[in-house]
Amino acid sequence: MARVSEETILDALRQVQDTEQGGDVVSLKMVSGLIVKDGNIAFSLEVAPERGPRLEPLRKACEQAVLDLDGVTSVTAVLTAHKQGAPGSASTPSAVKPKDQGPMPSRPEIPGIKSIIAVASGKGGVGKSTVAVNLALALKAQGLAVGLMDADVYGPSLPRMMAISGKPTSEDGKILIPMENHGIKCMSIGFLVAEDTPTIWRGPMVMSALEQMLRQVKWGTLDVLVVDMPPGTGDAQLTMAQRVPLSGAVIVSTPQDIALLDARKGLNMFRRVDVPVLGIVENMSYFLCPSCGERHEVFGHGGARQEAERLGVPFLGEVPLHLAIRETSDAGTPIVASQPDSPHAIVFKAIAERVWQSVARELGAPTRSAPSIVFE
Repeated sequence: MARVSEETILDALRQVQDTEQGGDVVSLKMVSGLIVKDGNIAFSLEVAPERGPRLEPLRKACEQAVLDLDGVTSVTAVLTAHKQGAPGSASTPSAVKPKDQGPMPSRPEIPGIKSIIAVASGKGGVGKSTVAVNLALALKAQGLAVGLMDADVYGPSLPRMMAISGKPTSEDGKILIPMENHGIKCMSIGFLVAEDTPTIWRGPMVMSALEQMLRQVKWGTLDVLVVDMPPGTGDAQLTMAQRVPLSGAVIVSTPQDIALLDARKGLNMFRRVDVPVLGIVENMSYFLCPSCGERHEVFGHGGARQEAERLGVPFLGEVPLHLAIRETSDAGTPIVASQPDSPHAIVFKAIAERVWQSVARELGAPTRSAPSIVFE
């Protein structure tokens, strides 16, 4: 199978004409956020808000043009609204944050939810779900009303990590009541399918499921909804970034170069769709031997901090590799809930303080100074 490139995709899209504006979608600068991942392609078509409802045929034509290329296995094109330029000038997508653009048709607000934080990683196996769950609990410890959504439909881990079993109920057959434990309202596809049953869905089904778990759930009033994203930069990530009013994203990585390379891709994806990056967490940063007290940097150390400095985003903290964190997560009693005064729980609480400071500034909510946590 041939390897498809960005230029090949753009060449194909140059064959798609926007008859209303009299040009192809590339020359008209309508294409943005192009992502190429192992034959899976995603991009946005920036359009004026009033044109959106009638441009579905154009969106489908763009998808088909790319899908016809050798080496392409899936294509997701999303219509995204933008502001018009000055009178007489070409229309260009706005480069400011979503909150400065005003309401966007592609990112409608979710009633009752004041802020949404995505916890993401460029690759699997970096402990993203562990960070997401403990971050949610640490935000709850600050007195916030918190929800937690598991957006990984292929590998949902929230039911086990939060020790929740059973299925959500509905009062009207349409809106689900979220499950709850440790004071956190939770929703996951894992509540609806058996733990050992694979979810074999294509991109559109995944996107539909995510939309339903967000908008057809009785979340009530929340200060923050933490979304545990699936790893990578595919359909699910693009759906969340472009259709959900995210307050920001937290990127999780381990210190080694290969994880940081993928973390960089995840970070750049959020930047390209105008989602603020709240910072980077270095998970499994070091191992402190419980017997001898000696510190071992199993995966290296400090790579995420250096990457954050290089990319100009906040470094949120270092989470050690420790048996207690793994055991409590597997048991459904995450360490922030079961051992709130332990050194590892304090690390998560410090990270949560820094994250909430950034989000609260945007909301105009009161903030508190984060404690300085240093481990020798």
